Parts: sequence; structure tokens; C-alpha cells
Amino acid sequence: MIILYFISLLLIFYLLAKICDQYFVESLDVIAKKWKLSDDVAGATLMAMGSSAPEFFTALIALTKIGSEQVGTGTIVGSAIFNILVIVGMSSIVATAYLNWKPVIRDLLFYIISILILLWTFADGIITWQESLMYLVGYAGYVLILSRWSGWFPDEKQFNMLEEDIEIFEKEEKRHEHSECFGKVFSLIDHMVAMTFPQKAHLRKSYWKVFFRSIVWIVVLSWGLVEIAVLAAHDLGMPQVIIALTILAAGTSIPDLLGSLIVAKKGRGDMAVSNAVGSNVFDILIGLGFPWFLYVVVTGGSVLVGTENLFSSILLLFFTVVTLLFLLITQKFKMGFRSGYFLVGLYVLYVCYSVYGAYYPEAWTLGDLLAYGGQVLGIIR
Repeated sequence: MIILYFISLLLIFYLLAKICDQYFVESLDVIAKKWKLSDDVAGATLMAMGSSAPEFFTALIALTKIGSEQVGTGTIVGSAIFNILVIVGMSSIVATAYLNWKPVIRDLLFYIISILILLWTFADGIITWQESLMYLVGYAGYVLILSRWSGWFPDEKQFNMLEEDIEIFEKEEKRHEHSECFGKVFSLIDHMVAMTFPQKAHLRKSYWKVFFRSIVWIVVLSWGLVEIAVLAAHDLGMPQVIIALTILAAGTSIPDLLGSLIVAKKGRGDMAVSNAVGSNVFDILIGLGFPWFLYVVVTGGSVLVGTENLFSSILLLFFTVVTLLFLLITQKFKMGFRSGYFLVGLYVLYVCYSVYGAYYPEAWTLGDLLAYGGQVLGIIR
């Protein structure tokens, strides 16, 4: 049965990547141009929505399933850890990145603020409507600063993240068409998905249809993720939140990882790092804040959060961003393979800690993990 769950998860991850990158992001690109949004604002809002849609809807749907509320939160927190440690780490291994410190510090500061808000609201284990509103206000401030950024620093290089993401997917799709391994199976799946959307030549003309049909697909697939996580956790005798923090988090972030690696190979390390950090700001402030706000407004109650597994992962989340900031400053905003291997290695330790700790909670504490990470950080320096 576990094998069946694993195959089902792989299929859902593939479909989410396919629909988000080929259809959802395509429609968002048209919407951004119709609304005449700047690249910065489009990247922080629509592009972030496109890349974080699986995590967002997983969090939203998990709130509707009694006893599984932590699956959505765990997916987002785990995805944030994956983005910083694996995406930034692997991008640094693929190619040394020389980063522009201004936008990186900007995004990291907002990311730190996001984590501090998360820690503060998790302290009592209850999310009220005022606390959920704080998340939304925080993200509005982030978007406001981004909208003014090009005016404050007019000579700074800007990236069109929407166009870059579409270009990346088109290249990957062409390469996939020539792949022999499982080619027929994936072609059949692609054909079935394409039947639910307008013809490719009319995708950009029918962008609202594409937008809403993509959301329907993502909602259904996200519901499948939550259900499989619950069943797999039961069969493995493991807390649902651990499945969310590790397997679901990594699976929903794989498309972002592949896109960032391609960007890094082009020598655009700024984009890879900024996309990872910016996605995390969206995931925390909107991916958690909006579902929570919607839930407390509709039900009139509050959201129960703050299990030990989640709280320790949020602490680790704070440690990862401090570690990244430390590496950037000491390396003079140069991310090379040594830093990359350290970040990826830290993620492996985190997964081992999460899984092993689920069965033997007293054997290895978070303090042990952070202490070991600090020792290795001294060596890297």
C-alpha cells in the first residue's frame, strides 16, 4: 500500500508541476501584462502565486479536514526550509553566484520578519483573526516596497520572473518530448490534461478560462495530497505533520528547484536566490495568512496550531535564514560549492531529525541538530 501511495504522490507532483508551469503561470503572465504590473510587483504577487499554488491550496484544503489542519502548515514550513537549504544550496553547487546585496538583504529581512511573526503567533497555539490579518498586512508592505524599489534604485538590474519561468518550462517540455523512458505514459497524461484546456494556440487569448480551470485542477490535486498524507501517516505510524514537512514539502518544491538550477547555469544566481527567498515570504504571509484569515472569518472561531514538531521546524527555519545571511556576509555575497554542500547537508540532517524524531522523540533534540550545524558552519567559514 505504501508503494501505491508513493506512486500516487509522484503522479500528483507531476500534474501540479505541469498545470502550474504550463497553464497557470501562462495565464498569470497575460494578466500581469493586461494590468501593466512592473516586473517586481508581478514577481512578488502573480509569479509567487503561480509557484506557490500547490502549497497554498494544500494549506487551505487541510483546514477543512478535521484533524489534518497541520498538514497544510507543515507543507509550507517544510517547503520554506527546502527552498532555502536545497534550492539555494544546489544552485550554488551548479554555479558560483555573485549576488547583488541590496535585493537579497531586502528579501531576507522581510523573510526574517515573516518567521518572527510565525513564531509569535505559534507561541500560544491559537491563531485569531487579528493575527491572521497581521500576515496579510505584512505582505502588503512587502509588495509596496517592491513597487517603489525600482524608483529608489533605478540602475539596479531587474528580472522578469514570469517570462523566465515560462521559458524554462518550454525548454524542459521540448526535452521531455524526446525522452523514451515512460514517454508514452507521460504523453497520455499530458494529452488528458490538455483536453481540459483551450487549444495551445488560444491559451493566451482565453487566459481567464485557463486561470480558473487551472485553479480547479490545483484544488483537486491538493485535496489528493492531503488525503494521501493522512493515509500514509496512518500506515507508517507517523504524525501527519512529518509527512507534510518532508515528502509533501519537497515534492511541491521540485519544479522551483529545477527552474532555479537552469537559471543558475545561465549565470543568474541572483534570480535563483531571490526567487527562493521571495517564494518563502509569500508562502508564510499569504500561504498561511490567507487560509487562516478566511477560516476564522467564515467559522467565527480560531485555528489551532503549534505542535512540537511544527514549532521546532519553525525554529530551524529561523536558523536557516540566519545561517544563509551569515554565509552571504562572510563570503562577501558569493555563494560557491562549499556553501552549497553545507546547506544541502543541513537539509539532509533536518530530514533525518524529523523522521527519526517521529519514532524516537527523546533520542535527538533540535538543540543537538543546531549545535552540530553551528560546528560545521565554523568549518565552512
